[in-house]
Amino acid sequence: MNKIQKINLEEKLSKFSDYWSPKVIAEMNDFQFKLVKIKGDFDWHSHQTTDEVFIVIKGKMRIDFKDKTINLSKGDMLVVPKGVEHKPYAKEECEVMIVEPKGVLNTGDSSSKLTAENDVWI
Repeated sequence: MNKIQKINLEEKLSKFSDYWSPKVIAEMNDFQFKLVKIKGDFDWHSHQTTDEVFIVIKGKMRIDFKDKTINLSKGDMLVVPKGVEHKPYAKEECEVMIVEPKGVLNTGDSSSKLTAENDVWI
């Protein structure tokens, strides 16, 4: 039987300070729940084979799309459909949970200096 345990998001978020480097906190089937702190601009990218979910835990962020911008704040959630190019941004530090299949890189189908190591657990 798998170990059943409570996960406290604030406690997990206190364990790291780097930006744009998602940390895995749980898995469900083939999906991972990741926490990430963001600040500043990210890269334009897309995920060709999967949707991506953003849930804002603390702060404010925006996600730019080629045809519009969506602003998110604490308690907001957004699903970015697969294949849609997007660019997250946060003026100040923002804490976010991302839900996506295991193995998805933060920069999607491109590689850059912001590409984070994948499958890092805290």
